Amino acid sequence: MPRSASTVRSRVAAALAAAAALTLGLSGCSSVDTTSPKSARSDAESGAKGKFGSVDCRKAKCIALTFDAGPGKDTPELLDTLKREKVPATFFLLGKNHVLEYPKVVRRIADEGHEVANHTWTHRILTDLDGDEIREELSRTQDAIAKITGRKPVLMRPPQGRTDKEVTSISRELGLSQVLWSVTAKDYSTNDSDLIKSRVLDQADRDGIILLHDIYKGTVPAVPGIIAELKKQGYTFVTVPQLLAPAEPEPGEVYRP
Repeated sequence: MPRSASTVRSRVAAALAAAAALTLGLSGCSSVDTTSPKSARSDAESGAKGKFGSVDCRKAKCIALTFDAGPGKDTPELLDTLKREKVPATFFLLGKNHVLEYPKVVRRIADEGHEVANHTWTHRILTDLDGDEIREELSRTQDAIAKITGRKPVLMRPPQGRTDKEVTSISRELGLSQVLWSVTAKDYSTNDSDLIKSRVLDQADRDGIILLHDIYKGTVPAVPGIIAELKKQGYTFVTVPQLLAPAEPEPGEVYRP
């Protein structure tokens, strides 16, 4: 039976609304207040014990390189690049099929001085879950990472950047700060390494947090060019905690430039 024009229009409208909602989530939008790295540094109490990287980001032009949803088969190549370029990064790791699949890579990430962080167990959208499910998504990954590295993460990134008061409350309970981003190459939508590089460079700014994924074909090959150009522009790469120093990441807080 042919569909009526009104039915087609309704379905198209619904599809567009869903696409808009997804785009909003992927932009790192949240329904809770956020704190910028600059504000965190400014508000740090006297004697705050946040650890600096190679520079003080209150004075230097800093930027944080972050990778989601790994580790994967290309992560060792990425780690080779970061080691060669002396660039620290923050890795938001997925538990099932990633942390469990690549424990040696997880250990290498930690051993080489990168920040190991939590990106949930199975990448479920936390705002769609009840409290027990949110807690399980985060705590299982905490435990899996700690079993390998000896340390539970202090940072987490909610899938699609979606968070709310309940996610925040449970993150606080588990000792996790939430980290969103200011730069996205949308590398989930392209394998073009040159395009990924240009998207990052177009959005880069001081105190920026760059979101990439080390599980997609075009991403890891784009990283050397991204690093070279941003260094040329005077940026110093730091981990997310180093970007906040002298402040320490506060559990439950949502950080976004």
